[in-house]
Amino acid sequence: MNIHPQVSIIMGSDSDLPTMQGAIAICQKFDIPYEVAIISAHRTPDRMVEFAKTAHTRGIRVIIAGAGGAAHLPGMVAALSPLPVIGVPVTTRQLSGVDSLYSIVQMPKGIPVATVAIGNADNAGLLAVQILASHNPELLNQVITYRQSLADMVMEKQERLEELGSERYLQQM
Repeated sequence: MNIHPQVSIIMGSDSDLPTMQGAIAICQKFDIPYEVAIISAHRTPDRMVEFAKTAHTRGIRVIIAGAGGAAHLPGMVAALSPLPVIGVPVTTRQLSGVDSLYSIVQMPKGIPVATVAIGNADNAGLLAVQILASHNPELLNQVITYRQSLADMVMEKQERLEELGSERYLQQM
């Protein structure tokens, strides 16, 4: 946990931590101060309410909330907090995370939750970074550099594909 976190990464259970590690890694990559907490909408509702109502007073600027199954955490936090909330649907055994996705993405008008693909906490982290970068030119330049590195990686793969041909390329993957 950082002293002055700007991003709060929360999850309904410790079983969600492997998924949420992607958002943690992105915050670390961009040197964004963050905090991580287990906050269950169902098992610790009072803790969830207190967290959601006070996060903005502690300097948090974006909340990333991961949950599986009923996945009420992102929506309930969004209902209680004025901050942007990014929901991460966590994969479940029964429905492969589709249940989580539907729960998070089906928010009523007026209470939005930005939602990423099932299990894609990396994108949640990147979206949080981009939100922060909208008011931070140095961070915005880091995002631009990161995006260029993705483009460079694709072009390197293309050059390798052209050099090797598809069959040899696949054999080396």
